[in-house]
Amino acid sequence: MKKQLKIGNVLLENRYILGPMAGVTDLPFRLLCKEQGAGLLCMEMVSAKAILYNNKNTESLLAIHPEELPVSLQLFGSDPKIVSEMAKRIEERPFSILDINMGCPVPKVVRNGEGSALMKDPKLVYELVSAVVKAIRKPVTVKIRKGFDEEHVNAVEIARIIEEAGAAGVAVHGRTREQYYSGRADWEIIRRVKEAVRIPVIGNGDVTNCEQAAAIQEQTGCDGVMIARGAQGNPWIFSELSAYEETGAIPPRPEIDEIRSTMLRHARLQIEYKGSYLGIREMRKHVAWYTKGLHGAARLREQINRVESYEELQKILTVL
Repeated sequence: MKKQLKIGNVLLENRYILGPMAGVTDLPFRLLCKEQGAGLLCMEMVSAKAILYNNKNTESLLAIHPEELPVSLQLFGSDPKIVSEMAKRIEERPFSILDINMGCPVPKVVRNGEGSALMKDPKLVYELVSAVVKAIRKPVTVKIRKGFDEEHVNAVEIARIIEEAGAAGVAVHGRTREQYYSGRADWEIIRRVKEAVRIPVIGNGDVTNCEQAAAIQEQTGCDGVMIARGAQGNPWIFSELSAYEETGAIPPRPEIDEIRSTMLRHARLQIEYKGSYLGIREMRKHVAWYTKGLHGAARLREQINRVESYEELQKILTVL
């Protein structure tokens, strides 16, 4: 029996969520994950200031396809006034949930006091979340980390503040900002957050297969599971997770023909939404992820890094 998840007034068909990844969770990839049954799709993070200043690249980041709903649109910024006003400005767009990024570890984001740097300022966290909650009608969630570093592990405190500020859910990545994506994710901190708040808690970190998804839920009691890097080159993870939850059996991995046809479909979607030049170049990293571990993958990657057209890609992939 599939378990549903409710965040605010949004009912998700299942508890498996595609996590937001800059340069990865664009519209073409989200559509593929939706077809595989992802319960919620998180978009690439968007700068509130970029919306304010009508940045020309931001419009494509905000694009949503009717077939991918429900989606969560993620804003990043540190000024409560700007973030809340921009949330209000875009509220009529068809996203279901607005997420505030407090987890991004990238230096240029952190230097601006945004992303995971916000975890160092609990007072600002409250002001930011409460301003956005008051500004829009849609549910607001927040994505946080374990803490900024091992000396400042404050996910429990920050999650309580987020709840108090009126958020409808919190996603916790079990690593500090200083860890980036290295080392092991600490699921214990997710358990502690779950015990500390009443709003839904989404567990995130080191979930790349069915057993890990079951284990994180069992060990932490989290209400949902966010899959980020585990979905790179692997949209099938969502159908596998749902099947495993219903049957207890691990489904077989996709055959080589399915992997190839999915890569080519992904490339066609990229070209459709981004044009041939950018679309094919962005596919290079995706193909590297799709083919990881396959026979001849290293040699294939060398060729992929030079590919410049759909026809070239098609030809290269025939050797798989």
